[in-house]
Amino acid sequence: MYRDHKITVVIPCLNEEEGIQKVLSDLPDFVDEIIVVDNASTDSTAEVARQMGARVIQESVRGYGRAYKTGLLHAQGDIIITLDGDHSYPVDSLSYLIEALLDLRVGFVSASRFPVLDSESMSTRNRIGNILLSLAASILFFRWIRDSQSGMWIFYRNALEKMDLISDGMAFSEEIKLEAIRNPEIGFREIPIRYSNRRGENKLNPWRDGLNNLVFLLKKRVQRRKRAGRSK
Repeated sequence: MYRDHKITVVIPCLNEEEGIQKVLSDLPDFVDEIIVVDNASTDSTAEVARQMGARVIQESVRGYGRAYKTGLLHAQGDIIITLDGDHSYPVDSLSYLIEALLDLRVGFVSASRFPVLDSESMSTRNRIGNILLSLAASILFFRWIRDSQSGMWIFYRNALEKMDLISDGMAFSEEIKLEAIRNPEIGFREIPIRYSNRRGENKLNPWRDGLNNLVFLLKKRVQRRKRAGRSK
């Protein structure tokens, strides 16, 4: 518990046996529930997570968004925190980010990797891609978003009831932020964090994933415009 709030951490994993051990060992004692979504890993990710006390949920259909939707469906905490299984996000910043959520009086806080404090934590190619996607999201949805691709979020579980989340892929990371932004009942803020080098294999395909994310942004914008037109 943290200030009378039950805390759930959700971590999607695909072959993260090296990183997940470090992530779970660093989680603070105030975390009440740890959910690791094993997204059809071929290594010992699930076994390591179970041995370290996490609740492991299997999701056989691979996909970043698919894994997250499965994990979020099972989360019971008042506040949900998401992390990657590669230990690239700062586990030691959880209390700082929860305090931000509580004090800013919004329903959703996203941990921004920008400005990048450690120049070696992100390649130039990935940095440029992230900046371009964040710029595209900002222009299309009329709200400045510093890091649309961040995978570390802190939000109240009841915010999920106000969201329409459809992406099963990498675009889920930008979709959940856009859903928080578009709904004034939720509220959205970004807080900078220190991002670090991942542990284990990098499974991103920058060109493919970047293009898919951009296409999803455009579709999401068109769908939102259609819904707005029908509501008039």
